[in-house]
Amino acid sequence: MTPMPEASSLSLSQIGQIAVNAHDLERAIGFYRDKLGMKHLFSVPPTMAFFDCSGIRLMLSLPDKPEFDHPSSIIYFNVTDIQQTAKTLSDRGVHFEENPIFVADMGSYDLWMASFRDSENNLLALMSNVAKNA
Repeated sequence: MTPMPEASSLSLSQIGQIAVNAHDLERAIGFYRDKLGMKHLFSVPPTMAFFDCSGIRLMLSLPDKPEFDHPSSIIYFNVTDIQQTAKTLSDRGVHFEENPIFVADMGSYDLWMASFRDSENNLLALMSNVAKNA
């Protein structure tokens, strides 16, 4: 039997999967695959589909109980060029709630963010650490 780690040494540090609610799975698959360009890993019809986000698995799923039927937490996607990414996504039909805006001066870089909704009305966001001009 493997001993339990001491409470003081336990630390959750790596996300393996994020679940996002969907009401129309096929529509959601199309949005994440075709508009966001995510790699579709596999589906478990009729209730789940899985995508790869650089090693973190994103699960789209139909809520199986009323208490699970709510908007997801906001997922922030790191991007190198927020202006170009927002333009590309807009060209693919993604509607932005908030276009890229300066959020904070972080010293060596500026933090920029933009927000948009997926096909299931979940709020998602882009974030970018924009290097300052020397």
